[in-house]
Amino acid sequence: MRDDNIIYGIRPIMEAIDSGINLDKVLMQSYSNGFLMQELKIKLKENGIRIQFVPIERLDRITPNNHQGVIALVSTISYTDLNDALGKLSERNEPALILVLDKITDVRNFGAITRTAVAAGVDFVIVPSQGAAAIGSDAIKTSAGGLLKVPIVRVDNLKTLIHTLHQENIMTICADEKATESYTSIDCTQSLAIILGSEDKGIERELIRLTKKRVSIPIKGDIGSLNVSVAAGILMYEVIRQRNT
Repeated sequence: MRDDNIIYGIRPIMEAIDSGINLDKVLMQSYSNGFLMQELKIKLKENGIRIQFVPIERLDRITPNNHQGVIALVSTISYTDLNDALGKLSERNEPALILVLDKITDVRNFGAITRTAVAAGVDFVIVPSQGAAAIGSDAIKTSAGGLLKVPIVRVDNLKTLIHTLHQENIMTICADEKATESYTSIDCTQSLAIILGSEDKGIERELIRLTKKRVSIPIKGDIGSLNVSVAAGILMYEVIRQRNT
């Protein structure tokens, strides 16, 4: 992890918060105590910054310097508010195209997906507050700068998000290898939100249940599944194909 992506030490992190630096999350040593650490926890909570408790060995791997049991990951982008993003969609007379990424933690996949999202004209990408890839310089590099060009929305609960999208008349579809319906059978001329999951765990089953349509991408060769960034590209460009026909 690059040094310009982290801030370590209790007081430097508190000063960063007071200075308005956008922190993605804070890694804190498990069972951290002490007056200053408690003060930091309060400040983090007041500013809505996530805390992830980790073993001290993980902190030591990130930096050999005196981190005092806490390291902040600096976000290199500014997140977009969901209501603001949805509001902009209502101001125009075009079908929306949204991506929802369920716990995709691989920076390379995340970057590749957002790069294609920019090329495909995706309106915005939604990620969960917990369990998503860190958006640092490595992710931006992999995306060829795409992460600086497409709005990223972060939400606490993807299940609640799906209900919100349905209320906005946005059809939700998910890529599910067990689905019997082909991705080419979906009407992509309407407003859509495409939901994709990580390669190791896939999309959470409850999210699949809530999604309106489940589609699969045919695989002819002897391979279990496609890379998620490849699947994302296929689905996004099917939307473009239908809308340009």
